[in-house]
Amino acid sequence: MAKDSKRTVLVTGGAGFIGSHTLVELINAGFEVVAVDNFSNSDDTCLKGVEQIVGRKIPFENIDCCDYEAMEKLFQSYEFDSVIHFAAFKAVGESVEMPLKYYRNNITSFLNVLELMQKYNRSNIVFSSSATVYGETDVLPVTEQTPRMPAISSYGNTKQICEDILRDTVASSKIRGIALRYFNPIGAHPSALIGELPRGVPNNLVPFITQTASGVRECLSVFGNDYPTPDGSCIRDYIDVVDLAKAHVSAISRMVEDKNKQNYEIFNVGTGKGTSVLELVSMFEKVNNLKLNYKIAPRRQGDVVAIYADTTLANVELGWKAERSLEDTLASAWKWEQYIRSKK
Repeated sequence: MAKDSKRTVLVTGGAGFIGSHTLVELINAGFEVVAVDNFSNSDDTCLKGVEQIVGRKIPFENIDCCDYEAMEKLFQSYEFDSVIHFAAFKAVGESVEMPLKYYRNNITSFLNVLELMQKYNRSNIVFSSSATVYGETDVLPVTEQTPRMPAISSYGNTKQICEDILRDTVASSKIRGIALRYFNPIGAHPSALIGELPRGVPNNLVPFITQTASGVRECLSVFGNDYPTPDGSCIRDYIDVVDLAKAHVSAISRMVEDKNKQNYEIFNVGTGKGTSVLELVSMFEKVNNLKLNYKIAPRRQGDVVAIYADTTLANVELGWKAERSLEDTLASAWKWEQYIRSKK
């Protein structure tokens, strides 16, 4: 392994929403990066944006992580000691309708990465997990010790299964792993050069809000106003994507610097505060001085009523905490939407 490989990170799904922001933060922290994506739910917009922000080209390979042979060539071609694995399908609703698509893609890609890490003696992996692993939990906020309940979507189940695969792999090999269970990433880079860019109709709330505000979508649907919450809409923990990206840098640094206390660790990554869908819509309107056309729609299969994080462990162990305000995050999301529309 080359001398600087300890500070080189392979980022799968690197052209995506969280991946692109993490590339920026890794480079800002002095790491070298290699990005991989197959553009199944992205294009090269954010990759070009990353290069604008950091002022240099990003080593990039257009590869499907489910393609073992192509991934093996990547492992043979690049020296890196750590991996951040984002590559996965992520639409909760679609995963309920098309479970096999999610199981094949999300699990196969992860197995390939872990097998190749073992084969080529790569040391550290951060797995992009999700708060969906907690299912419908009775106790809030959730800690890392909160029991995982049966997942209510195939997407959530793939995250549970991959966590278990990582735990067992770490126990039987020299690989060290951290699973980051994150909550609801939103917003965009302050430069407005990268942000969330879904293909087709957005599955996530904030891109649907911004596209409705810009006139791309006629109306925003709020799924359910009869939940047992103060205003009847679902409650989530919305975390700024830049804060989330920095958590990945903290997790990689922890392993590279041999500061991990176990070879497999789990951390919640959120703000620790629950915000309802209707509260978020109202705040977006206020921050950006806009009126949104929205309607109440029936509940959506796979949605939990309420979930938000206890982030004490990440705050203490990773030395990380969410810093950007929800107002700033929603302003950045609208700034990004305007930038994208100006490019059309």
